[in-house]
Parts: sequence; C-alpha cells; structure tokens
Amino acid sequence: MSFVLTPPAVVGLPIAGSTDLFPVRRVYCVGRNYAAHAREMGFDPDREPPFFFCKPNDDASIVPVPGGRTVGIPYPGQTANYHYEAELVVLIGEGGRDIAVEDAAAHIYGYAVGLDMTRRDLQMKMREQGRPWEIGKAFDFSAPVGVVRRREEAGEITAGAITLEVNGETRQKSDIRNLIWSVNEVIANLSTLFALQPGDLIFTGTPEGVGAVQRGQTMQVRIDGLEPIAVRID
Repeated sequence: MSFVLTPPAVVGLPIAGSTDLFPVRRVYCVGRNYAAHAREMGFDPDREPPFFFCKPNDDASIVPVPGGRTVGIPYPGQTANYHYEAELVVLIGEGGRDIAVEDAAAHIYGYAVGLDMTRRDLQMKMREQGRPWEIGKAFDFSAPVGVVRRREEAGEITAGAITLEVNGETRQKSDIRNLIWSVNEVIANLSTLFALQPGDLIFTGTPEGVGAVQRGQTMQVRIDGLEPIAVRID
C-alpha cells in the first residue's frame, strides 16, 4: 500500500548524551497551572481540576532547540501581542490510561525546557467569544523544545528554579514546586481523558510574568537540571 501524498515526517527531539531522537506523538498543554499566573490572567487560582489544550505535533509547530545554539523563529502574523510562556515539558515513555498518581513517574521518559508561544490578543478574543484557542496557541513555530534529559539522569523533577530572560532581563522567575497540579497529578488526570502513548509531550504550565516579545529579541529559558534554550524572534 502507498500513500497518495508523502506522509509528514515525525518530529524528533535531541536527547542529552545520545545520537538518537525522541519521536513526538501528541502535544498536550496544561492551562493556568501556577497560582500567580492564574491571578495575572484574571482567574481564581483555586485547585479546580486542570484543563488541557493541544498543539500540533508537526515540524511546522514543534521547534527542536539543540544545546548551545540560539534558534530563530519568525514573528507570527495576525498578532500585535506575541507572548512567551516558559514551561517544563514532560515526555511520556510508557503509555497508559487511568494512571494512578503514585505510578505516574514510571511513565516519564524525561524532561525538557519548552516555550508555549502565544498570540495573546487572538487567544483573548477567542476566550471572550467562547471559542477554541487554536489560533492563539496552535500556530506555526509555537512550541520550541530543548534537549531531553532522561528521568534516570535528571531524577524526578518536583522542584527547581524556572526562569525566562528577554535580552538578559528576567521576566519570569518561579519554582516547579509552585505548580498547582504536580507533574504526577497532571499525568494522572490527563490519562483519564486520553490514553497516553510513548512520544506524548506535556507542557505543564507557565509561571507569572508572561509578556510580549518583539522582533530582534532573544529569550533564554532555564530550569534547574535541564539544558537551557535560547530562541530569537526574527
């Protein structure tokens, strides 16, 4: 059997200490998972069940960022309020459904630093109209992801500083321990809604301090124990 069109290539993320790549299957994102960020977006940070949205898994959306390099991405069209959101990305190595919180860590392949780039004005317009967020969240080049660190090497990440700088100025600064829903709780909850599979990515939420970035500016994102990323807006 052959396809009438050439199937899209699988996106692969670099893995620390390996020439192999991590294949991306699906990309899930958690909304408003830091209390201070929920407040700055105008919401009560009470611990209600987490909610999720998705990004495309193709090479138009996912931007692998090798270690030690600055990668350029284009400023997107149809927006005048283009925002950064620094996030811990969790990579699933073992699938499952209805995963218990205490078993969730065993399903993690590793971790990486990521950016959930957002056309904030379009997202807010869709929110006000009660419509889906895709045009604000799921556009091309919206998901830069850094080098993967395997769980066996990184340990189970439950705490650690997360920071974002724009041209050397700190804009976001928090700690992974401030997640409203921990990594393991996110995995457990998400697995009640979808059967998780090896290759899935989970963006776990961003801390306070989100804001606009302009052409020519460079974002640097760091999470303790992981390879930092540097992304320039062209």
